[in-house]
This record gives sequence, C-alpha cells and structure tokens, in this order.
Amino acid sequence: MTELVVTLDLDGVTDKAGLMDRCARDLRLPAWFGRNWDALADSLSDRTVWPESAAEQGMRIVVRNWRPYAKARPDEWETAQEVFAEAVDRTSALSVLLALGGSS
Repeated sequence: MTELVVTLDLDGVTDKAGLMDRCARDLRLPAWFGRNWDALADSLSDRTVWPESAAEQGMRIVVRNWRPYAKARPDEWETAQEVFAEAVDRTSALSVLLALGGSS
C-alpha cells in the first residue's frame, strides 16, 4: 500500500494562529479542531480524523515553505516539531517530512 501524501504549505504563515489555520485547511481537520498544540498532536495521532484513504494506507505529511516561519518564530517552530515528532511516535502509519529547497 502507498501512503496518502498531504502537503502542509506554510507559505505566508507568520504565527501560531496562522499555523493552526493552515494545518486545519491542508490536513482537512474537523471543524471542532481546537487550534492548539495538544489538539494538533491528538488530531495527527487519531486516524479517525484523517482523510478516509489515509486511515487504511497511512499518511505522509510534507511540510513546505517552513523556513520563514521557523526563522520568524523559532520557539513556536520548535514546539511544532515536537508535536509532529510526538504524533509520529504515537502513530506508526504517520510520517512528517520537511521539504528542503524552494517553493517548487
């Protein structure tokens, strides 16, 4: 089986609120998503909120255009990385990759 690949594009994200909004949009999180670190970790670890095909196949999240956010908000970015790592540790069917290079 092939994992579902989902792009999380952080282009233009400048703060935590923007990151949470982008996660909700790009990862198609439910309307009740709490837009905080704990809610993000829980949502990433809960296959029932993943896109239907990902629940069976697994999901690979590719984070693009993350460097400007990481530079502007290093403490928040560190927390985001910890949340991604925690979710991956809790869910073997999930992987999160940071795309290097430009926006293409």
